[in-house]
Amino acid sequence: MAKLLSQLLDALSPDAVLTSSADVTISAPVVESSRDVEPGGLFVARPGLSSDGHDFIADAIQRGAAAVVGERDIRDLNVPYVRLRDAQEATGFLAAAYHDYPAHKLVIIGVTGTDGKTTTSTIIHSILQQHTQGNAGLISTVNAVIGDEKLDTGLHVTTPSAPQIQMLLARMVANGLTHCVLEMTSHGLAQGRLNGVDVDVAVLTNVTHEHLDYHGTFEAYRTAKGRMFAMLAHSERKPAQPKVAVINGDDANADYFASFPADAVLRYGMGRDADVRAEAVDYEPDHIRVQVNRPAASFVTQLAGQFNVMNVLAAVAAVDHLGVPVDAIQQGIRHVEAIPGRMERIDEGQDFTAIVDFAHTPNALKNALEAARAMLQPGQRLIAIFGSAGLRDREKRRLMAETSARLADVTVLTAEDPRTESLTGILQIMAQACESQGGVEGQTFIRVPDRGEALYRACQMANAGDIVIACGKGHEQSMCFGTVEYPWDDREGMRAALRGTPLQTLPTAHETS
Repeated sequence: MAKLLSQLLDALSPDAVLTSSADVTISAPVVESSRDVEPGGLFVARPGLSSDGHDFIADAIQRGAAAVVGERDIRDLNVPYVRLRDAQEATGFLAAAYHDYPAHKLVIIGVTGTDGKTTTSTIIHSILQQHTQGNAGLISTVNAVIGDEKLDTGLHVTTPSAPQIQMLLARMVANGLTHCVLEMTSHGLAQGRLNGVDVDVAVLTNVTHEHLDYHGTFEAYRTAKGRMFAMLAHSERKPAQPKVAVINGDDANADYFASFPADAVLRYGMGRDADVRAEAVDYEPDHIRVQVNRPAASFVTQLAGQFNVMNVLAAVAAVDHLGVPVDAIQQGIRHVEAIPGRMERIDEGQDFTAIVDFAHTPNALKNALEAARAMLQPGQRLIAIFGSAGLRDREKRRLMAETSARLADVTVLTAEDPRTESLTGILQIMAQACESQGGVEGQTFIRVPDRGEALYRACQMANAGDIVIACGKGHEQSMCFGTVEYPWDDREGMRAALRGTPLQTLPTAHETS
């Protein structure tokens, strides 16, 4: 798939290129890590959060890079060098051009929002799999699905890198896929990792308090989400595909997202003015039945909680517009039994219910605890285990602890990626928040720094019929202490706790609580 460097640069806006030297053939992929360079490839040198790619140019050339693009004024390289205004913004476009713009050969459904992105993406993918006889792909924060192949998308990675996304889309095209559901995080959007993706259906789940440590303000966070809706702009490479915005009409920010140009705007929700709305919802012990007005049909999901009703409505609105028949929508929704780390039941033969959920925002925690409480019988208790990440939105610590103090019978405060912050300090803030809601330490809440021990303590105090729910980590496979990622899986931690032994993979397991 050889391309001239000049052909790749044609994918950028005219003012993106500051200086350019000789042309050259690029015969290997565009990458932004020197370790990923293949002979004949293009290396993108850009400043990062912890390192600067310009410092690795020599290594990239030694590994066979045919050319380099970057932002510094560099003149003494023995390969062509292009100086760009913003290398990070350019990477996705360059990678898309190298792979012959794969997004233009697929129907792309983008999904963004604070909560529910992965679940909604998974439901849409399941429906499209039914509709296309298996020719729909998925790129989520959990994994990438290409036909029968599932690929891990990383540990604490949100949206994969721009080169990875374009490579995955190209593989989908090569495998004959026709559709792709692409989960888009605010970080991925803000950092340009989705650049070069042509979106046909943009789905918004919601926008609530999250990631303000990175974005700075709520408005900047919302603007990052809005970049996906800006991607609905028509492309000359895919002129006939209608562009549609699917928006949570119950969200306070619905009008903002509806303001982006689109061929159609569909609002879904529980309100009577929603285009796609729930006419009736029946909650059963093992499923939810949702009667929808458009299309006029009944849909059954095995997922729990009202928030999953909203996720189902979002999926229905997205695929109905694409012309998917009702029976395929029904089968696709029913087929989704469980999503890794999302209200996932863990069963080791215990006489109470154990659940692992990814809820790591105040709103998501509220939804998860309300869904769990709705599953309780009278006289039974809800026991919640969670923490709040270090070097992230500090306001969440108070909000999440207050939420649990109101909704859970017992709250167990523990570690969740403290990073270089004091875990003791984080837990102190959360404990004070519990007390502000009338919580009493030792009775309605406890502090257990080691997460393995916290899960064990919660399971030990559970009685028959209670619900123990661990929130915040979900499907993730590691936890960060200092700058080191230690192996950790909440599901394995819960299984170990249910078997009677705390999982001891974290450094806190060897400390005295």
